[in-house]
Amino acid sequence: LPEPVDTILIVDTYHHIPNRVAYFTALKSRLRPGGRLAIVDFRKGVPGGPPDEFRLTPDQISQELAQAGFVLRTSHDFLPRQHYLIYAVQ
Repeated sequence: LPEPVDTILIVDTYHHIPNRVAYFTALKSRLRPGGRLAIVDFRKGVPGGPPDEFRLTPDQISQELAQAGFVLRTSHDFLPRQHYLIYAVQ
């Protein structure tokens, strides 16, 4: 990103990102103060999307992002097949 932004949205691709802790540690610098990181990715056990072995639980995502310096602020359950998690920089 050429300049810091207020929100970064990752949809259905979190599980594809290699070296996620390093990636999101570096991505922190692209958020403005008070910015948010929103992750939307597939729940385990629902139809469509990647096989379950490539899906992560909200706890797994939160543990990885905590290592990168993020804290979970909000989670939403209105999507039938995906998690919707919003993080902020710690």
